[in-house]
Amino acid sequence: MTESVADKENAVQPKAAAPERPKYQPSGPSLGPPGPKPVEKSMNFLPSLKRLLGHLGPERKVLAVAIFLAVVGILLNVLGPIILGAATDVIFAGFLSTRPASEIPPDVAARLNIVPGAGIDFARLGQILLGAIVIYVIASLVLWFQGYLVNGAIQRSIFRMRNEVEAKINRLPLSYFDRQPRGELLSRVTNDIDNVSQSLQQTLSQLLTALLTVIGVIVMMFVVSPVLAVIALITVPVTIVITTLIGKRSQKLFVEQWKSTGELNAHIEEAYSGHTLVRVFGRSKEVAADFDERNQRMFKASFGAQFVSGTIMPSMMFIGNLNYVVIAVVGGLRVASGTLSLGDVQAFIQYSRMFTQPLTQVASMANLLQSGVASAERVFEVLDSEEQSAEATGVLDSTRGRVEFEHVSFSYDPDKPLITDLSLTAEPGQTVAIVGPTGAGKTTLVNLIMRFYELNGGRITMDGVDIATVPRNALRSRIGMVLQDTWLFHGTIKDNIAYGRPGATDAEIVAAAEATYVDRFVHSLPDGYDTVIDEEGSNVSAGEKQLITIARAFLADPALLILDEATSSVDTRTELLVQQAMSALRADRTSFVIAHRLSTIRDADVILVMEDGAIVELGTHNELLDRQGHYFDLYNSQFAAAIEIDEEEAPAPSGGAPTPAPALRR
Repeated sequence: MTESVADKENAVQPKAAAPERPKYQPSGPSLGPPGPKPVEKSMNFLPSLKRLLGHLGPERKVLAVAIFLAVVGILLNVLGPIILGAATDVIFAGFLSTRPASEIPPDVAARLNIVPGAGIDFARLGQILLGAIVIYVIASLVLWFQGYLVNGAIQRSIFRMRNEVEAKINRLPLSYFDRQPRGELLSRVTNDIDNVSQSLQQTLSQLLTALLTVIGVIVMMFVVSPVLAVIALITVPVTIVITTLIGKRSQKLFVEQWKSTGELNAHIEEAYSGHTLVRVFGRSKEVAADFDERNQRMFKASFGAQFVSGTIMPSMMFIGNLNYVVIAVVGGLRVASGTLSLGDVQAFIQYSRMFTQPLTQVASMANLLQSGVASAERVFEVLDSEEQSAEATGVLDSTRGRVEFEHVSFSYDPDKPLITDLSLTAEPGQTVAIVGPTGAGKTTLVNLIMRFYELNGGRITMDGVDIATVPRNALRSRIGMVLQDTWLFHGTIKDNIAYGRPGATDAEIVAAAEATYVDRFVHSLPDGYDTVIDEEGSNVSAGEKQLITIARAFLADPALLILDEATSSVDTRTELLVQQAMSALRADRTSFVIAHRLSTIRDADVILVMEDGAIVELGTHNELLDRQGHYFDLYNSQFAAAIEIDEEEAPAPSGGAPTPAPALRR
């Protein structure tokens, strides 16, 4: 820092001058206030369904062809009963032709072209049946290809939806993940999207063909017999009323089903990730009991949703059977009266079946569609979440590492100020140590440099450029960060070290590993640098994982280095070695070091002491000890004495006076 310590303290608000405010609780990326529990609300079905179908927009041309093919296939299918009715009339006419002419009513003989004694015209019958077979085969092929096109369009739409969710997650601010349980979010982007895919795949094509079938059948029923058509249509309003009543009740249960699924997944993920801790504290029974409770809640919601929606299909079948009986009776009476032929009645009975079957299918698919829309709404909640501010277009030139905070204010909760009017400057190549009690805002300070959170006031500049004016990737590519919580992905040790610099050579990777003492334990592993670390990192120790993350930062060679308790998981001897590596790593670059072990930051150029989001002291190690202020108290609490011996109870050597407690040494 170019300014003197005294000048710098004058530039920073002293603690006494800071306005009184409630103390914020622990600092770190998870500082954000816990998010509110989602309020249970009923699904807004139609708008959500419309939005879901809107994702099929890019497939308009394919869907238009599919609709055309569906129309052709359904048209051919609905012609089938008429043709088969004609075949029935040929057989019936041939049968009547063998009867005496006096027994055949003249109008029936004229309508069926009965020739006395001619018998069944098998040539004509064969032509009719062959025509029916050809029509049914063509209809099947057309509808098969139509289903192929629709399913392809659905899968491409779901593919785009997954990409949208992935891109959205990358645009969400860190505060969103602070409030969202990981298992719940994973359930939304995996289970819910899969459920949307299955629901659309199993319903969309069938719904299209079912609706076209109903329209085609209604037209043909009026062509055959308007009276019987009116009787058949009486069931439509009854079907709509029953489906609507059951659907409203089951939709709420489907919403609860997928909500409880997400909660159960979140619990399982949390319990599995911390299963060692659960065993250590003997909480297995409590965790199991919590699981049973959530599982029972999910069971009740799932069972209720499936049971209620499952009553639609038997209800539709009952109505369809009643309709079938009525049509059969009325049709038989009209045949007896001579107003309809037997073939027409047979065709109409087939049409009545073709009419009620798609209605039953639509009703039975209602539960699938409701479940899919319920899942889609959960996905839409992610897509509609507030994003981080738009990327700026500024340019960050070659970075020297000068960082300046200018009257910065920030809070996770508007009602709980954390950092107010903070100003400081870190010059290139300086090591700035940040110390203070838990919740003082240490990690928050470096998170603001990384733009994990946006400022409420003031600005932060790097080499004179406001970091809010440059793209986040451009900023973060100049910064290396080693966190207290290590993160390794499933892959080799070599790949994990090279994560921050994919184009690094093997020699550079090994050099970084040697500098950070990773090389010392890698050779004891079976496959060396090619050893695969599992997802939990259980095949390497916590300290070894932390060394790998330090090597990763070393290899990236950043202009600005942030170390957040980077040696908290290593043993004392290794810490000394790593400190030497850190000294080499910090050379010629600006470094922000957060530390609770004050012994690790004695050689820092400047030490900032934070409390309640404000810098209350700053200076070098010796300067701060001489002032006997906050830093002195922190240092004294760590190094004054490991064990205090009460003077009255301490044994006196050789019967002499009690031994006094060791004094603070620097």
